[in-house]
Amino acid sequence: MDHAADAHRTDLMTITRFVLNEQSKYPESRGDFTILLSHIVLGCKFVCTAVNKAGLAKLLGLAGETNVQGEDQKKLDVLSNEVFIKALISSGRTCILVSEEDEEATFVEPAKRGKYCVVFDPLDGSSNIDCGVSIGTIFGIYMMKDAHEPIVDDVLQPGKNMLAAGYCMYGSSCTLVLSTGNGVNGFTLDPSLGEFILTHPDIKIPKKGKIYSVNEGNAKNWDGPTSKYVESCKFPKDGSSPKSLRYIGSMVADVHRTLLYGGIFLYPADKKSPNGKLRVLYEVFPMSFLMEQAGGQAFTGKERALDLVPKKIHERSPIFLGSYDDVEEIKRLYSAEEKN
Repeated sequence: MDHAADAHRTDLMTITRFVLNEQSKYPESRGDFTILLSHIVLGCKFVCTAVNKAGLAKLLGLAGETNVQGEDQKKLDVLSNEVFIKALISSGRTCILVSEEDEEATFVEPAKRGKYCVVFDPLDGSSNIDCGVSIGTIFGIYMMKDAHEPIVDDVLQPGKNMLAAGYCMYGSSCTLVLSTGNGVNGFTLDPSLGEFILTHPDIKIPKKGKIYSVNEGNAKNWDGPTSKYVESCKFPKDGSSPKSLRYIGSMVADVHRTLLYGGIFLYPADKKSPNGKLRVLYEVFPMSFLMEQAGGQAFTGKERALDLVPKKIHERSPIFLGSYDDVEEIKRLYSAEEKN
């Protein structure tokens, strides 16, 4: 054993320690938020294990079928949803949960109720499971407006009111990226310890990037500004090098790469989906919150993404997010179109 190397691993900044350090900056804090986050982290660990076994389960003919005991084997997205719902309710700190998998919001029974509302997509990109592409969980946390019987309106707040947002990406490693409103930090799961360790402190997105990320298969249905922007990525008029196209089709993976390397992620409205495809509460808002906290921007084609006020829990919106200068460019094109 390399004892010298192991000695270096003793002073680890785990996600629990990190969140407790943050909590200590607020003397009035009772630790509720810390408890809630620890339950979300537990859910992420559970789903990470399930995702890693998914290929094997399919190989052994388990997923979506009935096992020897006559019990149905749950599909991974349904399983992930149940894991997070149970983890969040058992924290005793939540009152309303909105999941991509459930048509209606879940209201926590009074005995287990707390003051936080959590919106989440338990397994974003789940259609990519079978080909081994990175997938993930996205979440956002709101505070109840005031002490009353929770109603759906409590989660229909603009994204700028979020207390925290993050995602956990299940890929070559399991990475959890989190912002509690003081910048963005990335943690990687160390399987030997079963702990998330701080590996990407204070993530800052480059001011301008060399990558654009969009589904070009929809190009014939795009509006003018999007078409012009993508054209300028490929054939820049200022003599600079063209941008590289990178598109995985799994929002967590595409946004994660954009956050680390810079560039822009585009999911515009088009003729087929005039309101865009991505859901406001648990996809657009958390990712926009992280981008802004890392020094980037997020724009819907009409306004700053975090200013949007959703009217329904599964509302959709177009989104352009990424490096500050790149999003500024698309804002200019929309502004020019409006004037015409």
